[in-house]
Amino acid sequence: MTATARSWFVTGASSGLGRHLTELLLARGDRVAATALRASELDDLAVAHARDRLWAQVLDVTDADAVRRTVDAACAALGRVDVVVNTLGSGLLGAAEEITDAQLRHQLDTGLLGAVRIARAALPHLREQGGGRILQVTGTGGHDALPLMSLRLAAARGVEGFFASLAREVAPFGIRITLIEQADAPAADRAVPLAAYERTPLAELRRTMTSGAVRPLSDPAKTARAVLDCADLEPAPLRLVLGSDAYETTRTALARRLADLEVQREIAWSTDVDDVRH
Repeated sequence: MTATARSWFVTGASSGLGRHLTELLLARGDRVAATALRASELDDLAVAHARDRLWAQVLDVTDADAVRRTVDAACAALGRVDVVVNTLGSGLLGAAEEITDAQLRHQLDTGLLGAVRIARAALPHLREQGGGRILQVTGTGGHDALPLMSLRLAAARGVEGFFASLAREVAPFGIRITLIEQADAPAADRAVPLAAYERTPLAELRRTMTSGAVRPLSDPAKTARAVLDCADLEPAPLRLVLGSDAYETTRTALARRLADLEVQREIAWSTDVDDVRH
């Protein structure tokens, strides 16, 4: 193990960014508590690495009790956890009225409440040990708004608000938080289209988004390296945008929002109480 080795808690370690990050951390000598939905998804890692380096566990982030138990057990097994990385989310494509109640609950339970549960379970441990990092992966939906992604963006904006507020709450304890913002990946879950929307521009947009032609430009391996490096950044950025598509989408959305705000300046000020001086 290297002199700068750390202990990490990584969700979604079976594939994508979580998998690449876990492999990178183990290769450089760090210790990792890795979680996945199914134990078999981590079998090859468990075979390749010693038990004192890799602690693998099944975790469903929609189960609040399981989240607390798993985080507590990981901290006990590793002695401490320096960096918590939550890569889990849930993609859902569909117009708001097409989405079922079950899909709504799953989207928010995984993409928003799951992230909140992981952070809340880790906070007592990070606080008691004198600090640490929480890196929460999210999408550009925290800034942009696209049709057919209302629930996905609702979760992303909830994540943005929660972690931005949390960062200020826990800063006195030496706990630093960074939102890792990437372009949204293709949705794994899709609502059943309503015929009414086939007569609107959404029909063509839906075909484009389900064709497989639209994919994030960021490379998972390069992104994993950037996430690893982010844990060493001082001061820790509240947001880290990764991928040129994520950067351009975010920049355009923020510029548009600022322009919309500026034209409302006179209206905004006109509603102040009379004795306010600007």
